[in-house]
Amino acid sequence: MSTQQAATAIPQAMDAPASPDTNIFEHLTALTRRYGQIFQLPGAGPRTLVLASFALVDEVCDDRRFDKSVGGGLGAMRDLLGDGLFTADTANPNWRKAHAILMPTFSTRAMKDYMPQMLDLAEQLMLKWQRLNAGEQIDVPDDMTRLTLDTIGLCGFGYRFNSFYRTDQHPFVYAMVDSLERGQRRAYHMAAADRAADEARGQQDAEVMNTLVDTVIQERRAGGPDALAAHHDLLSYMLTGTDRQTGEHLDDTNIRYQILTFMIAGHETTSGALSFVLYELLKHPDVLARAYEEVDRVLGADLSAAPTYEQVRELAYVSQILKEALRLWPTAPAFSRAPYQETTLGGHYAISPHDRLMAFTPMLHRDPAVWGEDAEAFNPDHFSPEAEATRPANAYKPFGSGERSASS
Repeated sequence: MSTQQAATAIPQAMDAPASPDTNIFEHLTALTRRYGQIFQLPGAGPRTLVLASFALVDEVCDDRRFDKSVGGGLGAMRDLLGDGLFTADTANPNWRKAHAILMPTFSTRAMKDYMPQMLDLAEQLMLKWQRLNAGEQIDVPDDMTRLTLDTIGLCGFGYRFNSFYRTDQHPFVYAMVDSLERGQRRAYHMAAADRAADEARGQQDAEVMNTLVDTVIQERRAGGPDALAAHHDLLSYMLTGTDRQTGEHLDDTNIRYQILTFMIAGHETTSGALSFVLYELLKHPDVLARAYEEVDRVLGADLSAAPTYEQVRELAYVSQILKEALRLWPTAPAFSRAPYQETTLGGHYAISPHDRLMAFTPMLHRDPAVWGEDAEAFNPDHFSPEAEATRPANAYKPFGSGERSASS
């Protein structure tokens, strides 16, 4: 009897496939509750298998057996993002080179360098809110999007979108959002006529974004060594950094891909996380009160003094709140893996290298086998030092897995 014949059959979701208008989070959650820890999504071509339990996700996080799979909506973004960190295959030499060069940009020293710019933009948001009249509504997701876009733009490549000083959005932002929506539409196998019109618009969007980024890169290079040394941002790191293994630099085209990747991949996930944090704090006044107490104790009574990097690191309970919001509402709600060779998953399910294994993190993060009876509840104590010390490493995956986690 063959491995395939001996293997346990994987349930096939018979529900209608999701459309571009479907809330993917709710759709996959409902399918998971119906079909269990593993099931196949409907559709032609290679199988897409959804994994929704710690036991199965833990297994596919083994980098010796499984690698990141670039496909679906992510693969559809390759026309724009090329071989940037987000869309390049692991075997791509430019992925390895960029990974090596960019790792230091997220070190403690780099975070301290970004701190003044982050505070600048956070203060712009606070000033906007302070000037509202009592009873006026705040569009939190919109403001969080403006905050994260401006922060990534300034810390990433020294460019100010000035989102809090305009009622509309910068043309780059419109083009970027349109590109994200187009990538999702293409993942649903659009009709040929619609795809042609969509691709024409995509070329216009790409021109807007590429022109801005290429101009910034050229201006920074034209400034010479002094301009590079004066800016402690991702762009200067990429223009001056070398891969220690090869001694090579990133070329300007790949630098463009990396900047666009940070803008597109970073703005929506971060703004969503901040929005969910505020949502949960308003629903849980006891958690909010405890957060206030910690902030008052760490930052002190002088509200005119800007918080330091060291003070922010002391906000342990605030960090627990952020992690817990990402547990329940992971803004990158899935990451995909594929085996290097035919294998058996969970001791029962035959898996092929052609299969796309989608780890659905909202249900991974609600698995009672790991998170206990209150897995569905918002409880920052899930991330107390004691709880984290005893939790399996692969039970919490808000941003992918392994060495591809920052770009998954």
